[in-house]
Amino acid sequence: MSENARIRQRLIVRGIVQGVGFRPFVYGLATRHGLGGFVGNDSNGVFIEVEGEPAALEAFARDLQAEPPPLALIESVTSMPLPATGETTFVIVASEGQAGASTAISPDVCICDDCLRELFDPADRRYRYPFINCTNCGPRFTIIRDIPYDRPLTTMAAFPMCAACAREYHDPTDRRFHAQPVACPACGPRVWFEAGGRATAWDDDAIRAAQAALRSGRIVAVKGIGGFHLACDATNDDALRTLRRRKGRVDKPFAVMVRDLAAARALAEVDDAEAALLTSKARPIVLLRRRPDARLSALVAPGNAYVGLMLPYSPLHYLLLDGLDMPLVMTSGNLSDEPICKDNDEALRRLASLADGFLLHNRDIHVWCDDSVMRAFEGRELPIRRSRGYTPFPVRLAQPAPMLIATGGELKATFCVTRERFAYLSQHIGDMENLETLQAFERALTHFVKLFRIVPERIVCDLHPGYLSTQWAERFAAAQGLPLVKVQHHHAHIAACLAEHGFDPDARAIGISFDGTGYGSDGAIWGGEVLIANCRTFTRIAHLKYVPLPGGDASIKRPYRAALAHLWAAGIAWDEDLPCVAACPPEERRVLCQQLERNFHCPPTSSMGRLFDAIAALAGVRQTATYEAQAAIELEALCDDAEQGHYEWVSAPSAGGDALVLDPAPIFHGIMRDLHASVSRQAIAAKAHNTIAELIVQVSDHARRQSGLNVVALSGGVFQNVQLLQRALPRLRAAGFEVLTHRAVPPNDGGLALGQAAVGGFRA
Repeated sequence: MSENARIRQRLIVRGIVQGVGFRPFVYGLATRHGLGGFVGNDSNGVFIEVEGEPAALEAFARDLQAEPPPLALIESVTSMPLPATGETTFVIVASEGQAGASTAISPDVCICDDCLRELFDPADRRYRYPFINCTNCGPRFTIIRDIPYDRPLTTMAAFPMCAACAREYHDPTDRRFHAQPVACPACGPRVWFEAGGRATAWDDDAIRAAQAALRSGRIVAVKGIGGFHLACDATNDDALRTLRRRKGRVDKPFAVMVRDLAAARALAEVDDAEAALLTSKARPIVLLRRRPDARLSALVAPGNAYVGLMLPYSPLHYLLLDGLDMPLVMTSGNLSDEPICKDNDEALRRLASLADGFLLHNRDIHVWCDDSVMRAFEGRELPIRRSRGYTPFPVRLAQPAPMLIATGGELKATFCVTRERFAYLSQHIGDMENLETLQAFERALTHFVKLFRIVPERIVCDLHPGYLSTQWAERFAAAQGLPLVKVQHHHAHIAACLAEHGFDPDARAIGISFDGTGYGSDGAIWGGEVLIANCRTFTRIAHLKYVPLPGGDASIKRPYRAALAHLWAAGIAWDEDLPCVAACPPEERRVLCQQLERNFHCPPTSSMGRLFDAIAALAGVRQTATYEAQAAIELEALCDDAEQGHYEWVSAPSAGGDALVLDPAPIFHGIMRDLHASVSRQAIAAKAHNTIAELIVQVSDHARRQSGLNVVALSGGVFQNVQLLQRALPRLRAAGFEVLTHRAVPPNDGGLALGQAAVGGFRA
């Protein structure tokens, strides 16, 4: 073939293409097709130049997108012709940094099957090495300091490779080619066990020492990939009781790690979708219905029908569970309401009063990343907390947006930054109610801004003036001279759902936004909202009737207060034989009555979350809560699937006629009749859920008549409730609606920042 028949192309590949074996994949592909040229990383992604016969280049381009490595995700491939040079060999070239350029970063993923086999192979040089990894697995996001993703820009820079590791690292045909965390016992990080202020064992002996401590009922702080866990025997009541007392965690469930899928099935009911989630590369905590005969302490998840299970995801976890005949509680290494610990010195200081021993290692965690939490619904994942294994994977927007920072809400806080068509949602930060969490927010945001080269053009936040995230946004925008966009809470929820489904900014939908608390445009506490919305604007066309909530936020931890408020609004006497009345001390009852009669410190609320709390309290399910939505969660777990009945409600136009007002008073009258008839709590719970499902369909039909729209987006923390989704979605579909639910980000406030970013980015 003549030289003139050869062609050359330059390709730019963007997406998750660094640290996932993409360059050796390209090298092998080019070699297979007989092409010359080179491949390398830069701050935009991967650049490729290939030269050869046209048919070979065409086959190369096709296979490039059809056969990427397991952890790669190609967002785009652009190409341009170049003059042929006669190059016939293909090489991998050094990485290049470019000022202002940005590329996607892979989340941390679990150990792959190949590394797992080597971990337990006595003939392998990495036998029982807690930091075994390759290009297809291991830490990514938590060790990277900057892009491009190369070893000197990670926390592995402190560990020079031995000759054997260096050979693997530089061999394009090896599974560990340019695996940045590559290491072995001769050159890599080490693990040790510490108790009483001194190291008592190293390497494999350290793991055995930790196992011995766990068997004896002690609590061990374990340094993982994204931070510390507090671990103990999940079958030991005394250990659980001690952990709850030390951590200040009264009832909130603990996550449990089990060795494999068979062990998970011994503790919980696991369907195919749940099994796929448990064994996925992300390895989230999956909320599963607990088996009645599960070998678990009742103190793992008091009063809860579900248990959060996860499988090991790091080699250290596999070694810790090897030969340990018990499931392990693996809860975040922190005091309640504080950020998770990630550094050794920090953990030894902050967790000293919580842990009896420490399983430590010397591979630094640059960015903490808590475990993700998922439920399965209709065969797909329903995110509850999006963090390790998912962050910082972006959500692709329908259109390019200006670079911005969206600061999220207060509970389950996350933030979001945008660049071009990508929205990068942060890892779970926690409840932004104290200085420590605000500082963690600032550190994580600084890292995202650096990684993704964000030069913000505007700042976006919630309307609520009391949120620390709003106050931070106000200060930052003023200091930088940037525009500040404030987005109504429930509009942000619906926008998040629309954005993750790729809706154009102008495409409208019926939005059902149900949650506990959100600052309304009129200054009231919203939470039971029906909107006509897109990613720019919204109109509120229906909502729950306002009910005065004595003490405001104090009612969140005392559901009986929400019940008393709803009974008062419905004209139902506070008879002392009612569980919610009996739970309220007489003096407090007297004060609440005066507050309601005088409308003193009784903010009006349309909250669906408080409505569920009130129903739970009236039915005798839960009177006080030690964590968010506890009453509603326990009510959901009680539902009798065979119960088909429901209660009534009343709807009427608002005083101004601009919205339909949904009065739940008849629901409480119906529950009162059932209580007097000794109807079971299980039936009452099911009828309440059926009622809200029917209400959703009827208000959606009202919205369709008003707008002509046929798409319903469900968002807000109430839609974590699978019992409600299972009842609402078939009814909506039978009525001819297309229904959007969350699959990429949580419906709760953990997804709020994405919606803020969509509104803030697309609002004119």
